[in-house]
Amino acid sequence: MSKINDSALVELQTRISFLEDTCDRLSEIIARQDRELIDLQDQLKIIYQQIQTKTDDVGIAPFDVMADRPPHY
Repeated sequence: MSKINDSALVELQTRISFLEDTCDRLSEIIARQDRELIDLQDQLKIIYQQIQTKTDDVGIAPFDVMADRPPHY
């Protein structure tokens, strides 16, 4: 091969290597974010269950705008 073709081939191989590395890192990030999202969804379910349990136990009344007006109105 000529010197130009060799340098072009090396350049392409370098770029491909860089792109493969970038793709691998992005895949790892996506996998981590997926695990974090699942954890956050689980935490949110627990919070909703706790709120529902407290609402059922205490019998919290729904918010009434007219009944809960500040005295200056």
